[in-house]
Amino acid sequence: MLTIIRLSLADARILIEGARRRAEEIGVPMCIAVTDESGQLIAFERMDGGKITSTVIAQDKAYTAAGAKRTTESYGDASLPGKPAYGINSAIGGRLLVVAGGIPVIVDGQVIGAVGVSSGTPAQDSDCAQAGINLFLRSACA
Repeated sequence: MLTIIRLSLADARILIEGARRRAEEIGVPMCIAVTDESGQLIAFERMDGGKITSTVIAQDKAYTAAGAKRTTESYGDASLPGKPAYGINSAIGGRLLVVAGGIPVIVDGQVIGAVGVSSGTPAQDSDCAQAGINLFLRSACA
């Protein structure tokens, strides 16, 4: 029997709030997705002005980060020609993303969900995703 710890809807809203705040600070409207530990969507927000194409990308970034238990950015170099994970981005019907902006939410060494953000540069997406996680961790520890 397994005991699984996962994000709640209230947790997902905190993660989105943190990512949204950071997106507002940098002036880039984002699409923000939060999944549970298995990559299933819990909550999603497309800020006014967030790119329409980024709705799916944000969700797939969160899906990848949760399922692979690692950042999407970590797949970038590993998926280049001649590298160990070359071609992995075509796995799972193309849902596995190798661009920064998907980060797993880790509590006590366990992945309990993930955040995926898209609409800015990869660095901006990752920054906003991390801001969501930072707010969540601060509130969880309070």
